Amino acid sequence: MEHVAQNPWVGLAYLISGVCFILALRGLSSPATSQRGNRFGMVGMLIAVVTTLVTHVPGALSSISAHGEICNQLYAEGGTQGSACKAITYNPAFVVDWITVAQIIAAIAIGAVIGVTTARKIKMTDMPQLVAAFHSLVGLAAVLVAVAAFMNPVAFGITDELGAIHGASRIEMILGVAIGAITFSGSVIAFLKLNGNMSGKPILLPARHIINIAMLLAIVFFTYGFYDSQSPVDFWIVVALSFVIGFLLIVPIGGADMPVVVSMLNSYSGWAAAAMGFTLHNTAMIITGALVGSSGAILSYIMCKAMNRSFISVIAGGFGAEASAGGGEAKEQRPWKRGSAEDAAYMMKQSDSVIIVPGYGMAVAQAQHVLREMADLLKKEGVSVKYAIHPVAGRMPGHMNVLLAEANVPYDEVFELEDINSEFAQTDVAFIIGANDVVNPAAKTDKSSPIYGMPVFDVDKAKTVFFIKRSMGGVGYAGVDNDVFYMDQTMMLLADAKKMVEDIVKALAH
Repeated sequence: MEHVAQNPWVGLAYLISGVCFILALRGLSSPATSQRGNRFGMVGMLIAVVTTLVTHVPGALSSISAHGEICNQLYAEGGTQGSACKAITYNPAFVVDWITVAQIIAAIAIGAVIGVTTARKIKMTDMPQLVAAFHSLVGLAAVLVAVAAFMNPVAFGITDELGAIHGASRIEMILGVAIGAITFSGSVIAFLKLNGNMSGKPILLPARHIINIAMLLAIVFFTYGFYDSQSPVDFWIVVALSFVIGFLLIVPIGGADMPVVVSMLNSYSGWAAAAMGFTLHNTAMIITGALVGSSGAILSYIMCKAMNRSFISVIAGGFGAEASAGGGEAKEQRPWKRGSAEDAAYMMKQSDSVIIVPGYGMAVAQAQHVLREMADLLKKEGVSVKYAIHPVAGRMPGHMNVLLAEANVPYDEVFELEDINSEFAQTDVAFIIGANDVVNPAAKTDKSSPIYGMPVFDVDKAKTVFFIKRSMGGVGYAGVDNDVFYMDQTMMLLADAKKMVEDIVKALAH
């Protein structure tokens, strides 16, 4: 049997939707155009959803299924199918199953309420966890669609005359369920790590590489078995193994690599959606999934290069991590100097240039607005102020950029690591607020450190360093101590980041 001929207007609508998604990605590449990019994405998704709902009229699908069953029965009895069974076409009559329509509308309404409520209440500090949670839902949706298609393939139009699932559809289905299951369980672990429910340090299982390789080979083996025989046993084994391998791949990845994990899981969710797009014969899903998958993979690769990490090692689940890595607790009995808000205000006011390095601590304290106020006061005094953003600052790609944009920090004052790192040697003050691992010299000198090889800001070359953190007892997300705390030119400002910057603003105003 051939599939339903698609109305050309449907293809055009999906094409427009795809173009909107491409423009959305282009807009999201810069904070200056991110709002426009979001609008393009919203328009594209609205077009895709409305088109899908209009063209998949509840009631028509049951007619197709019944038609297909009749053709299969005729074929099994040895009769001729006739021209009527050569193609399936929709009845032009607009037949609506209002019960199904009500269920769809109810599901959309529930999802919309949850989405709007979450978007309004979520804190910027919790955005990485939210992204990980969204990825898990995409992965789970792919698994559920694949399971539904496997349980009732006739309804999805993926069977031949004998009722067997097409070979191509088997591949799409099993790939979708495998990638979706890996995305779901991996995203759940990422959420737990980001939310503090699990340790941010790598959890290294004995013989983890052998176990991972064995499970991946088993998934490949049973995937081929399902393709060859359509065996339910093979299908469910792939589902179970994929859920487990997703857990095993993310558990050994440490906090320093978590932004790459978020980006990587984003890519996985895209490929899972694309695979299910083929199963559902939905062009919009294929386009959207391919865009998300490819852009997420490219971003992950770029971030790995920025961190001097091996892309293959990260996606293989911390392949290069060693159990002995990590500095553990902060060092004790080392001399350090404590500064005050007045010290920081006076020295920055007398400076020619200040480079601000924000980190996750700034996000936790919600200090971005008062930080911009401090920068405005310094600029009025003739001080050059710039912001240095590390690719992995925060808990997700672009986390610091979003926070600074929220505080209306001018885009031309925000610089990436490779564009500003050479300027620290000439700057008067490096002002570090809530960052730690991204300014840790151990990344350049200590081969036993879990962050070794990661490019970091050369704040140790600045004439003066002001370092805001809550206490000397804490360490960064990677769990290692920082020699910058104890440098001669460093003054530690121990307090809540927002409170300290507020005090600096008051001192600058006098």
